[in-house]
Amino acid sequence: MDAIPVNPPPLPAGAGTLHEAFAQLRVALSEQIVGQAALIERLLIALLADGHLLVEGAPGLAKTSAIRALAERLEADFARVQFTPDLLPADLTGTEVWRPQDGRFEFQPGPIFHPLLLADEINRAPAKVQSALLEAMGERQVTVGRHTYPLPALFLVMATQNPIEQEGTFPLPEAQLDRFLMHVRIGYPEAAAEAQILRLARERARQTLHAPVAQPTRIRLDQVFAAREAVLQLHVAPAVERYLIELVLASRDAAPYDGALARRIAWGASPRGSIALERCARAHAWLAGRDFVTPDDVRAIAPDVLRHRILPSYEATAEGWDGDRLVAELLRRVPLP
Repeated sequence: MDAIPVNPPPLPAGAGTLHEAFAQLRVALSEQIVGQAALIERLLIALLADGHLLVEGAPGLAKTSAIRALAERLEADFARVQFTPDLLPADLTGTEVWRPQDGRFEFQPGPIFHPLLLADEINRAPAKVQSALLEAMGERQVTVGRHTYPLPALFLVMATQNPIEQEGTFPLPEAQLDRFLMHVRIGYPEAAAEAQILRLARERARQTLHAPVAQPTRIRLDQVFAAREAVLQLHVAPAVERYLIELVLASRDAAPYDGALARRIAWGASPRGSIALERCARAHAWLAGRDFVTPDDVRAIAPDVLRHRILPSYEATAEGWDGDRLVAELLRRVPLP
């Protein structure tokens, strides 16, 4: 069952700095989405790094609630699309409708034109729908007929997939997975968090019955863009940059570190992976309140950035290796600066 949303204290009006505003946002989301601190942090990192998120987890782990809670605290519209095998690309992008009174076609935009989009169970939609979404994610525009329509300046997609049921699904190809900034895997909350979820559910039920729902103060879009600019201003020392590059290069050729590991990797991360790793490390450091990036920032974010970009060989898959294990071995073998 998803964590039941409650209404934490709103962000203070006139927060002193951008970082204070995002720190308050993080606290508010943590109070509403219990037991999923990693998911909340990755959502904020994706927002700051201007990327998209693929979240994998069992049903009922607050994936939908998390992005809906984020949308409630941003000046941005939110849309949710349940992906199904009979979904058409036009259901996502929109279509041109004939207006006989005007003698022309009029474009009716689809849910993809919302700044925040939840693509629920993306692996249940056929390839054409997946391609339409991933093209929009990469190009930030949608082409319908002869016309091209730009997407909002703030455009964040959180796609989810269910690892339990595979029948009737259309797994995303590895090349298309690379369009996602991060691939996050989440698990069940611990006992203490589960008890807190029950308490919050009861509190939410009482608020619904006896009091109007208070609207939280929202972060403006200009604050989001200013925070992205601040993230880009963080200092990355040459040694940290070399470490980041060595990690990515080792994913392509790990022979200098371990010949057996090199044989277990069929394909490594592309330059897009290097860019994603640096942007996410910057956002991770900024959320921690620092104006510089450390190797620990790179190591903290590397599994989510690289797990879907490093493919095990056939022999490694037969031995039970996956992207997570390969990334862990790379982090263990590539020396720190």
